[in-house]
This record gives sequence, structure tokens and C-alpha cells, in this order.
Amino acid sequence: MTEVKVKKESTDPVDIENRIKELCLQFPHGITDQVIQNDMPHVEVQQRAMAINRLLSVGQLDLLKNSNGLLYRLKDAQSASKVKGSDNQEKLVYQIIEDAGNKGIWTRDIRYKSNLPLTEINKILKNLESKKLIKAVKSVAASKKKVYMLYNLQPDRSVTGGAWYSDQDFESEFVEVLNQQCFKFLQSKAEAARDSKQSPMVQRNSSFATSHEVWKYICELGISKVDLSMEDIETILNTLIFDGKVEMTIIAAKEGTVGSVDGQMKLYRGVNPIIQPTGLVKTPCGLCPVFDDCHEGGEISPSSCVYMAEWLDF
Repeated sequence: MTEVKVKKESTDPVDIENRIKELCLQFPHGITDQVIQNDMPHVEVQQRAMAINRLLSVGQLDLLKNSNGLLYRLKDAQSASKVKGSDNQEKLVYQIIEDAGNKGIWTRDIRYKSNLPLTEINKILKNLESKKLIKAVKSVAASKKKVYMLYNLQPDRSVTGGAWYSDQDFESEFVEVLNQQCFKFLQSKAEAARDSKQSPMVQRNSSFATSHEVWKYICELGISKVDLSMEDIETILNTLIFDGKVEMTIIAAKEGTVGSVDGQMKLYRGVNPIIQPTGLVKTPCGLCPVFDDCHEGGEISPSSCVYMAEWLDF
């Protein structure tokens, strides 16, 4: 009778650690303790805990938290080297900030995700800042609050306000100059089309310019100290549309055409109003998007309207 040999699973600590790392590679978003237990039912709880703690202590695993509990995720070598020598609490806070990306994270949210006392979090944040692993950035959304992100990241536009803000102050003069120059370019394009003496339809079509052409013109002027994107220029062009100085149309475009998005391209041209707008339209109330919600004693009130105060200050 042939003897049947049953393969015995290894309980060597090194083998357990290697298997946990293999599971983490299979599930890059992280694994729970239940996943490890299901994969290695022969391993006792104490052995499993020792292996996990060992991987955490040497910086090969990240400890995360979600709605289902704790998650273990394999840490990349670069991140591990940055927090080498830090304790588990510091590594946890660093990982939470890293996951927030370039939008950053509030201290309150760090406290919620880490379950650490506020005093301990403040101490860890100061320590990470002193090591130049993270930085605090003031957000335009809340001037008295700071968000934390990795030291080498460029903050998202939603945090800094983009090209229109400098040290949290809105650059109204800069926006006005861009507004004027964009309109000037479209006006010159329209005048050149009229001077061409071609048919009305050809004149109209040739008076349009793409946002890429306007962006290129602004860049060549060199009036901006910051790099402007096409999205920034389209924001300025939208304000001109709201002012009734520019109109926009969308046409189909071949894939790969400069300035096209999803097979479509926006075209802009300067226009002259046929008749002057009435006095009521020129008032802030005439263009106010929250006109229906404005009333005395309400959250939006004529007596507290800064736009009305500016308009009357002539």
C-alpha cells in the first residue's frame, strides 16, 4: 500500500513574512487580517501578529484604516527609507498625509483616521516638518486653517487658488489685465477678418480664435509671472462671455488637434453689442445669480452687498 504524504505548511517566521508580502502584492490596495488568516489557517494568531509587527517595525508594511477595520499595504522602498527610524505612530500619520496627495489634509481628518490624541498629532507633525518630510500649506478656502502634504508636492489649485491668487490674496489687477489683453486679441482678429473684404460668412468664420491661440498670444506677451494653462485662459474668456464681449461656439475636431478635447474644440470671437444695455442690467442686481434669494434680514441682503457698495462708490 502506497503511503500518502501530506504537505506540511511552513510556520517559519521568515516564510510567514514573505507570504504576507506576496498577498500584499496581489492586493495593492491592502489586505485585512482575515485575508491573511484565510490564506494561512495553519498559522497561529500569535505567530501572525509577530510577523505583521516585524514587517511594520522594519518599514515594509503600511498600517491603514478604513470602514472595515485595519488594512496592511506593502510600502514602496522610497517611502520606507524616508520614515526609517520613526515609530509606528509617526509612520501612520505620514502615510495618511501621503494618501491625501497634493490636496492635503486637515489636522482634524488626520486625528479621525489615526485615532491619536491631538497633542500627539501636533508633536508628530512638528517632527515630520523639521525632517522636511511634510509641509503645511494655507488654503484659500479657509485662511486660518492649514493642510498638510508631502514636502515635495506642488499644492493643488483648489488649495492655492491657482494663478489668480498670491499669498492667499486675489490678484484682481492681474485678472483685469488678462481680461483686457484677451479681448484685445479677439478684437484684432475680428478687425482683420472685416478688412479682408471677403464674404460675410467667411469673415465671420475667420474672426474666431481657439483658446490655444489666445493662450499662445498671452504667453508671448510675457505679462504673467506664473505659468498659465489653457484652462486659466478659458476661465478669463468665460468672464468676457458673461460680460457680453465675447461669444463661443463648439465645433467638431479631429483627435489630436491642438486645443481639442474629446473630439470638440471651443472657438471664441469678440462681439460688439447691437444696442447698449439698459441701466438696470448695468447694476449688480441685474447680473446677480442669487437675485431671488436676496432680501433684507436674510443671509444675502442689499444692505450688506459689497458689490452694491462698490457700484455706488463713484
